[in-house]
Amino acid sequence: MWSTTRTLLAAALVLGVAAGPAAAAPAVSVRASAPSVRDALAGALAGLPAAHTTAALVRVGGTDGTWRGSAGVHDLETGRPADPDGRFRVGSVTKVFTAAVALQLASEGRLDLGRTARSYLPDLIPASYADVTVRQLLNHTHGIPAPDLPGSTVEEAYANRFLVHDPEAMVRSATSKPREFAPGEAQHYLNIGYTVTGLLIERVTGDSYEHQVTRRILDPLHLRDTYAPGADPRIAGPHNHGYQTMTLDDGTAGLRDVSVWGATDAWAAGDLISTTADLERFTKALFRGRVVRGPLLEEMFTLPEVADHETGDPAAYSVGLSMKRLGGREVWGKTGGRWGCNAAVSATRDGSRTLVYGVHSTDAKGEGMNQVAEALMVAAYGRP
Repeated sequence: MWSTTRTLLAAALVLGVAAGPAAAAPAVSVRASAPSVRDALAGALAGLPAAHTTAALVRVGGTDGTWRGSAGVHDLETGRPADPDGRFRVGSVTKVFTAAVALQLASEGRLDLGRTARSYLPDLIPASYADVTVRQLLNHTHGIPAPDLPGSTVEEAYANRFLVHDPEAMVRSATSKPREFAPGEAQHYLNIGYTVTGLLIERVTGDSYEHQVTRRILDPLHLRDTYAPGADPRIAGPHNHGYQTMTLDDGTAGLRDVSVWGATDAWAAGDLISTTADLERFTKALFRGRVVRGPLLEEMFTLPEVADHETGDPAAYSVGLSMKRLGGREVWGKTGGRWGCNAAVSATRDGSRTLVYGVHSTDAKGEGMNQVAEALMVAAYGRP
């Protein structure tokens, strides 16, 4: 199997080099001040597919101008060009949507960010976590550890890819353990806070998390290619294939097609499927105050004054978003990763530059950032 995959990848790489300039869509409109940005973005996509990336879909927008690009292949078997409108798994970008729903409910008085999660879910949150607030769930300062899930390697995850995980069971697993730190004293980025938040949304609305996201965000913004898949492991509609490097059945390293893979382990923290067009529309609406209105929007742009639990660095995550300094300015957004794909939404606070991408990476969820994804961030905003 490895030899077949290696041959297909080699053929795709030849195709990518031969057709590289044609694979990346030209700029739609770029202001005169931004040709260097345009060239850097095109350069980031040049030569795809490559060793760690089979396809990339990109949109840059804002008052500084717009740029659209796609490169790579739809799949390694046919080698045909990547579909720029293809759907992909956005991973933890889902948290931005979940946070937005929670903040809308807060604006309606149905959720109180300063109130404890246990007061809403007394049957689920034990007394040992009685002082964790809704805000702490959303900004990762809750101290709840990750739940136990089967497998610790990509190969084990692949073997369990069709398992359906119950969010309440995941919360019980997590809260059965000692807390990592006292709530509000540190920050540790984990999915579990957003799993609890999804259950809070369901408890206070008497409705499913999926329907609340659809009714409050997807339908009003006409995000017709964005949806929560539930227990369906497939991506509905047009999509490019994703591949992941792992150990194959014969013991050699190679690529597996991981396009069909359940996401119930992530649920409200990372299960959404979308497109770059929908993500761009959502990002612009969010930063313009059309999704979360009024003072509560500032929750998404306020970092807690604590240190990271593992590194000791200043907290980098707010409610739903994270912040990095790139090119000498603050860039707010969220990255996400599922097997075979990395995604991101981002913007400067004033909206002068936005970037969204779906990068079909074969090293997703690895130690470092995918090289193409990193090059796109630097091209759009500058270096840290």
